[in-house]
Amino acid sequence: MREVVHARSLPRLARWTGSSTFRRIVILAVLAAIWELYARWLDNSLLLPTLTATFSALAKATLSGELPDRALTSLRVLTTGYALAIAIAIVLTAFAMMSRWGSDTLGLLTSMFNPLPAIALLPVALLWFGIGVPSLLFVTVHSVLWPVALALHSGFLSVSPTLRMVGRNLGLSHGRFITEILMPAAFPHILSGLRIGWAFAWRTLIAAELVFGVSARSGGLGWFIYTNRAQLETDSVFAGLLTVILIGLIVEELVFKTISRLTVERWGQHSS
Repeated sequence: MREVVHARSLPRLARWTGSSTFRRIVILAVLAAIWELYARWLDNSLLLPTLTATFSALAKATLSGELPDRALTSLRVLTTGYALAIAIAIVLTAFAMMSRWGSDTLGLLTSMFNPLPAIALLPVALLWFGIGVPSLLFVTVHSVLWPVALALHSGFLSVSPTLRMVGRNLGLSHGRFITEILMPAAFPHILSGLRIGWAFAWRTLIAAELVFGVSARSGGLGWFIYTNRAQLETDSVFAGLLTVILIGLIVEELVFKTISRLTVERWGQHSS
């Protein structure tokens, strides 16, 4: 009986050790060990604190409520800017799909502004909006808008003529044609653009907060990192950086991979 149970447990163990989750845990464990050993060998907490010291600072800032407040502040600005950028991208893409003039306009705008780093617009944002949330929203929208609009447009253009013909033959209205034919067929491109836009928005926001923050009371994670760097609290600086990384991993794993599994993978499509 024990042999039967043992034989049944082996395939489960093999599946677990062969899974992507297991490989990622091993990789993270190796990186954590390298960090801890190198920091101990360096023996200079001002340059590189140990992983244990970083986790201690992370726990202290979390329990005090400061780090969660800073993270929520950043996420509020991020979601607002992200939503605004997606709404503008949808409008621009719809305009581009209606005429050649619209397509050329979107192509020209993306060629002009997509290569322009959002951080380069910080001086302009400060002149126009001053130090505050509007400046952060401005650079965040810029970082998201162009890659998302480009992904939407290229995704719609990639829809096969056969599917387009099916939609027309069914007599679908323009709105239903977009939502029932174009959107599902182009969704791998759209999801890829949303992922890229999220990554751009997150790093742009943190960088912008590092440059001018908002204020001591309403600053986000970037402000938390900046103030601790000024106070030479390197372990807290790394705790802030680790929080940025963890939020990025959580959004990628829980949001985008879940959406991909429920849509692209279920539909038998492959995102590019």
